[in-house]
Amino acid sequence: MTRRRRRQAREDPGPSGFLVVDKPSGWTSHDVVDAARRWLGTRRVGHLGTLDPLATGVLPLAVRHATKLVPYVQSSEKRYAGSFRLGVETDTLDAEGRVVRRHEGPLPDEAEVREALAAFVGDIDQIPPMYSAVKKDGVPLHKLAREGVEIEREPKRVRVERFELLKYDPPMVQIEVDCSGGTYVRVLAADVGARLGCGAHLADLRRTRSGPFDLEQALPPERLEKDALAGEIARRLIPALGVLGLPALRLDREEEAQILRGNEIAAQGPPLPPGTRMAAHDDRGEVIAILELRPGRRLRPLRVLGPRS
Repeated sequence: MTRRRRRQAREDPGPSGFLVVDKPSGWTSHDVVDAARRWLGTRRVGHLGTLDPLATGVLPLAVRHATKLVPYVQSSEKRYAGSFRLGVETDTLDAEGRVVRRHEGPLPDEAEVREALAAFVGDIDQIPPMYSAVKKDGVPLHKLAREGVEIEREPKRVRVERFELLKYDPPMVQIEVDCSGGTYVRVLAADVGARLGCGAHLADLRRTRSGPFDLEQALPPERLEKDALAGEIARRLIPALGVLGLPALRLDREEEAQILRGNEIAAQGPPLPPGTRMAAHDDRGEVIAILELRPGRRLRPLRVLGPRS
């Protein structure tokens, strides 16, 4: 058994679920994860989509058993509000970077800005920035960038559902965007600037929604720290059943035992198409497993979370 597994095995059992943090500017996503591990007394914490240190807003965390459910929610749509600064380009594509070019001519008018934003709605290809956590041969690109190395990156297909201009006060462009997981808003800013011919960078960014999570559920670290010290942090956890957006299936004790052993069970109720996924839960509403309906009305476990504490 590895050292990490031994450490996890010594942990006391505790509540599972999702915790939504309002990430402050200057914190990395890993900083938030480290803080949550202290608050909750567990190493089993992971985030559902990185936020750049400059950005603020919704950062959902999965806790204990819920970490096994991350693949089923992490690719959901995101919403951001922020601003671009036209006329200035930086090496990181945001306000923290070094200025590499300034535009000396006139800036575009509002109609041109709206037209540029509209051009990025739909399925688009993005080239990941060098200052990112994307890895090349196991090395994060941002480490190579800080060494002055730039490498060719493969474009990534993302989707922009909505790209709205909220206010144009040159050189600042206030925007709101709905997009797929994995979209770099920094790259959107730079690409809009390139299309307008004046350059641009991301000045500020706030994530207001990540899949089923929004700002109304998000709490700042200082509030969560107080809850942890008062022994009340567990009440901030959001149960997994309402997060997954899958049909819920209540298991009886025998079905639960079969699923926990990795066995299939018979499907009950109205017929559903093969491939349908369900969130199987116990009598307390706690998710036991993700099941998939197979031909012959058999339910196969795709992911088993394990017995409850």
